[in-house]
Amino acid sequence: MEGRLLLKDCSLFSADGRVRAHMAVLVEGGSIVQVVDDASLPVLPGDWAVQCDGRLVTPGFVDCHTRLVGAQLSPWSGHHLLRPLEERYTVEAQLEKVVTVGEVEALTAAALARGLLRGTTMFVEHLHAPSCVEDALGVQGRTAERLGARLINSHASSSQLKELPGPAQVEANAGHVVSTKGNPLVRGSLGVAASFCADDDLLRRVGRLKEELGVGAHFRMAESDEDLALTWDRHNTRIVNRFETFGLLGGASIGAHARAIDRAEAQRLARTRTLIALSPRLTHTLEGGSALGMEAVLLSQNLVGLGTGGSGTLWEELAASFTGVMTLARSGRMLDPDNLMATFLVGGPAELCTMVFGQPSGTLDVGAMADLVVHDFVPAQEVGNFTPHLLMQLSQTRVAWTIVNGRVVVREGQLLAAPLMQLEHQAAKAVEAVWTRS
Repeated sequence: MEGRLLLKDCSLFSADGRVRAHMAVLVEGGSIVQVVDDASLPVLPGDWAVQCDGRLVTPGFVDCHTRLVGAQLSPWSGHHLLRPLEERYTVEAQLEKVVTVGEVEALTAAALARGLLRGTTMFVEHLHAPSCVEDALGVQGRTAERLGARLINSHASSSQLKELPGPAQVEANAGHVVSTKGNPLVRGSLGVAASFCADDDLLRRVGRLKEELGVGAHFRMAESDEDLALTWDRHNTRIVNRFETFGLLGGASIGAHARAIDRAEAQRLARTRTLIALSPRLTHTLEGGSALGMEAVLLSQNLVGLGTGGSGTLWEELAASFTGVMTLARSGRMLDPDNLMATFLVGGPAELCTMVFGQPSGTLDVGAMADLVVHDFVPAQEVGNFTPHLLMQLSQTRVAWTIVNGRVVVREGQLLAAPLMQLEHQAAKAVEAVWTRS
């Protein structure tokens, strides 16, 4: 798109829950360059002017832990989720190790398209495709660029598959990191599947490469008490301590789930600015309570964001997190639950995005990254802080426009890069092919 992108007569969402009505936002070169009263910013010849008619504009949303490919292949039945952790990983690994690069492309495209249509502008992918690591990560990056999505992707390397050595997976992952350096939309990071299925040699390599390449690491952290027990039995240590020993914690690193950590471990994660990607909806499914595992994280003021794990939507995770936070608040163990909703959806994810891409994000201020969403929703004005109520209303409304890095990728509810149903048919064929071979 050439020229300026101009959002006219929009209502702007602030992280404190307040809304500014009758505003205009000017975007040039991937950044917000002006935010003023609507009357102060006329449309010039050559502008792409979006008439918002009072609709709400928010920063783009971030899925901090997703499995764009794996979740579509995995048997997400209740019976599967009730299996022991290691057995569940083994079943999923048997499917994912036979996936081809073409199938990764088809599954990634459909998943990114669904997210963009719901207002997710950045995806943090934890891919497991050990037979084609670097090629699979590369095709994911090219697919994100084609659709206009922002992507941070890594490989969930493990020592579990003896025929596919973990260190080789890590080195291939590092090759992708190098190839995406400076890319405006796609950045690679280093990944580990989980502590219990990663030996010391694998973690040592990840820690060394993380320091050499100056990137973060992505891993499942303390997914359950069973996860803790397996790590303790094999390595005589707890998971947070083990990851810290090998240098995996730190800025731009992501620990998914963190359901089974104690207060001291949460404080160590907070000091290192390791982002914890919470998936309260899945926690509720597996353990019977969405507040489980959340209290230590929230009381320690950790950097947190929401992650779907590739299943469901960020809005479903937000609703589950609200349930968990209110449970803690009613028990007197959590203060000011209102502001936590914006923190989950915008605050922590924006800090992660800023650390990785080097530009302010998560706000509608001048100089910020132009990752924006226009919602088919006109909010009430001058009612103060009503963040949870507003966000719950947004979960029920259509996304009209999605803008990533200043580029319009969804216009009036339609994906611009490709027909959605074409992508869905290709993804369905890919799933069928993988299941047939496995």
